[in-house]
Amino acid sequence: MTEVLLAARALTKRFGGLAAVSEVTLDLWRDRIHAVIGPNGAGKSTLTNLLSGDIAPTTGTVTLAGRDVTGWSPERISRAGLGRSYQKTNIFRPFTVWENVRLAAQSRTPHAARWLRPASSVREANERAERALELAGLQARRDHFAGAASHGEQRQLEIAMTLATDPQVLLLDEPLAGMGTAEAERMVELLLRLKKDHAMMLVEHDMDAVFALADHLTVMVNGQVIASGSPPEVRADAGVQSAYLGEEQVHG
Repeated sequence: MTEVLLAARALTKRFGGLAAVSEVTLDLWRDRIHAVIGPNGAGKSTLTNLLSGDIAPTTGTVTLAGRDVTGWSPERISRAGLGRSYQKTNIFRPFTVWENVRLAAQSRTPHAARWLRPASSVREANERAERALELAGLQARRDHFAGAASHGEQRQLEIAMTLATDPQVLLLDEPLAGMGTAEAERMVELLLRLKKDHAMMLVEHDMDAVFALADHLTVMVNGQVIASGSPPEVRADAGVQSAYLGEEQVHG
């Protein structure tokens, strides 16, 4: 069922006299991918940090699954159903792929830090980790060390770790950054598989991937939204063309 799972209203973050994000309003719907694009310094990562609780807003509100989570800690928001990835891959490189995902799944079990109990015996965590590995397409790599995986596989692993926490909403910050063509295609396929059961916000500079994936686009410049709508509507927006995309990118 399509429903709004995360909503931001007039979200603003000021650092001194600078408004890094100014009066941003958006809705993230289940079964839709909402891409946020804009030049460097537009406020995209700050917006993501506001939604995830990594930084607190100056003004405005965030609701997650109908609950006001404004000002909550990142850990509390995560437990309420939000998962995110970061620009820099955030994995445990000396551990295997399976151990990374199981550790993320274990964080959602009661008494997650019960040190005298073997992690392998926590059935609920193991089952959640298996589902996440399957969704991310990493079953064949489960026993490989994470640090030896390709860049694209490490990004898949980070998403698998996020999925192991059972999120309803996914905030993905440049998941295709640094990927070759084949890896980018696999990531696009993964995100499309995840779409049905999640609301997703994608911050991405790869315009081919954005227009292949996004159901809705929001364009930011200098902390403000200058356009928001379907990809065809955004492509046709003269302000977007001059401020960000450029005539060649929009029509090429």
